[in-house]
Amino acid sequence: MRIVGVDLPGRWADTNPAGPPYRDVHVGVQRRDEVIDLVPGDAESAVWAFEVTAKAEPVDFGGPFIHGKRGARFVYLAWGSAVAGGGFHTFRRAKIHPVDAGMELVAEAAAGRGVLTARLGLTDAEGGPVCATVRPPLVRWELLPD
Repeated sequence: MRIVGVDLPGRWADTNPAGPPYRDVHVGVQRRDEVIDLVPGDAESAVWAFEVTAKAEPVDFGGPFIHGKRGARFVYLAWGSAVAGGGFHTFRRAKIHPVDAGMELVAEAAAGRGVLTARLGLTDAEGGPVCATVRPPLVRWELLPD
């Protein structure tokens, strides 16, 4: 699976109701409990590629990047601030549901005919990091070659 993010919101986010804006904002993909492959919030784009197991009948997904229960699986993009010493403080997450790609694309990807790819903008309507569940038309799914 591949996720391509564009229109990143910048290196600070004024989304902290309990205090000052978050600084040094980055976004990464969550593998189990760890956020990896961090991209600065002011990058031109972000691309994450990782292995996911998929089967078409019934549609289901698995692997260390997949979260949620059967029938409601998703991938997390986690937003946070880089912390001194290499840490990362998560303050917001977005859920992307591979099942939204549709049966045909999932079956093609499961058969090895391409990479299931999600494209989405990473800035919400208020100018902050996109969060919560992100579904089509905000996510566009396609099958692309390796």
